[in-house]
Amino acid sequence: MKTALIVGGSRGIGEAMVRLFCARGHRVMFTYHKSENEALQLSKETGALSFPADVREEENIDLLKQAALRQLIHLDALILNTGIAWMGLLSEMPVSAWDDLQNTNVRGAFLVLKDLLPIMRQRGGAVLLMSSMWGKRGASCEAAYSASKAALIGLAQALAREEGPGGIRVNALCPGVISTDMLDGYTHDELIALKQATPLCHLGTPDDVARAAFFLCGEDAAFITGQALNVDGGYL
Repeated sequence: MKTALIVGGSRGIGEAMVRLFCARGHRVMFTYHKSENEALQLSKETGALSFPADVREEENIDLLKQAALRQLIHLDALILNTGIAWMGLLSEMPVSAWDDLQNTNVRGAFLVLKDLLPIMRQRGGAVLLMSSMWGKRGASCEAAYSASKAALIGLAQALAREEGPGGIRVNALCPGVISTDMLDGYTHDELIALKQATPLCHLGTPDDVARAAFFLCGEDAAFITGQALNVDGGYL
């Protein structure tokens, strides 16, 4: 049976990926940080295994690795979906907020990859880093977020070269404006403007992103690595 570990899977896009991978026959483990009730309910509904982990803490990653080896035995797909945002002028951003965002979005990815990539080298597999279309272009008042997501694209492209000889494919996924709670900071008028700026004239859904993730992690994408795929309705 194919296996998948989804780091950050209790809500939004992560939840959609857990549901899809389970529905298509994968044995799935996913992590959560604060959303324990949502995680337990998702596990109950899908059969996926939930595991509490704050990716900013090294000791949590070691426990995650042990649990993944114990429950999944091997790892065919590793998806890094944790991320937080901060809106406002960069000049007004507290240093602590910058550090927290970068630690979660970038350092957390590094810690997970450092520990789990050696496991995947045993038989190959697919790694997917969740970036954003703002990692390609940059968004006003989301400079820190854009910087972190650009870093993940560079990381994916570099790792594709490092790990390719071992049979590991590494790609990034770049969602556009997706209907999740990360849009809570936008006004109604701002959301309307984003819809109008999207050629398909509507916002994306978590399921749209999950289907792209499943493709990039599957056999149909067996010769695709080092790419950053937009799922943005044509926004960019």
